[in-house]
Amino acid sequence: MTLEDLGYNTDFENFRKEQNLDSFGVGRIISEHKERYIVSAIDSEYDAEIIGNLRFSANNRSDFPAVGDWVAISEYDEKKALIHSIFPRRTIIERQAVGKQGEKQIIATNIDYAFIVQAVDRDFNINRIERYLTICNGSKVKAIIILNKIDLITEVELKRLVEKVEERVKHVPIFSISNETKNGWYSIDKSILVGKTYCLLGSSGVGKSTLLNNLSGKNQMKTNSISTNTGKGRHVTSHRELVILENGGIIIDNPGMREVGITDSAGGLEITFDMILSLSKDCKFKDCTHTSEIDCAVLAAVESGEIDLGSYENFQKMEREKEHFESTIADRRKKDKDFGKMIKHFKNVKKLKKY
Repeated sequence: MTLEDLGYNTDFENFRKEQNLDSFGVGRIISEHKERYIVSAIDSEYDAEIIGNLRFSANNRSDFPAVGDWVAISEYDEKKALIHSIFPRRTIIERQAVGKQGEKQIIATNIDYAFIVQAVDRDFNINRIERYLTICNGSKVKAIIILNKIDLITEVELKRLVEKVEERVKHVPIFSISNETKNGWYSIDKSILVGKTYCLLGSSGVGKSTLLNNLSGKNQMKTNSISTNTGKGRHVTSHRELVILENGGIIIDNPGMREVGITDSAGGLEITFDMILSLSKDCKFKDCTHTSEIDCAVLAAVESGEIDLGSYENFQKMEREKEHFESTIADRRKKDKDFGKMIKHFKNVKKLKKY
């Protein structure tokens, strides 16, 4: 196996030379387990941890390595290594950290394409698809929608669902598949490009891990059935893991996500809801919030049916989440700045008293 098989390119190599990291080995993080990492390199896979300097210089969780990262490593024991540096990330798929206001959680890095997987038989939700699209668009990651478990509905029902998605989501490829019968998955397999990295996104139980198993031809990830009590998927995939497929593609499986909180993805919202952005230019007021203002072109389009009501409401909800996230970040920065000023003032007063 070569580094190129893992997705390495000249940009990463140029960074390595510019930062004088030539004496270190290079690898890609393929799995993370509570700040312990599995790093895949040319010759082997290593159980790795970060050096103290990286740990103490980290300002937040996103400064730690994540699955998909390229890192500079040194071996210190058999199959064990230290991580000395994280290479610049080309792309980052992230969401709001669950239960932590104003913090982001990295889902995966250096991603080219994201498979947004939805099951058609249970909690099918176009709003959730738009959420995943928004974080992908904000990260400049190309999205592909996969409607799974089509063996559980009729062709007429499937056609109706696809039409609903196409009404709300424009210019995004849609695949309809069944992991059970493997109907349609061959088309996905043939579309995967050599050396490109794909990320599986979706709730628990939609069939992400089974899809990975089918694509790899191996039982890479554990799978389970839907809970009969709740009708929801069980969390079987407990960690993120990168797998190289036989066709040369690279794919990352993720634990199911029931919450997909929006961060400061202004660009993502603009791309996902481009019609709303385009029509907003015709609003009477430049700072129109598209909620109750007179002569609002967006509200007029919703009333006429030009913009889907569900899509409009979903946009407004994510816009509020984005604004709340940004305000939380601003408040935290102000508090940190005020605290820094207080410490500086205290030191100055202490110096004056000393003299």
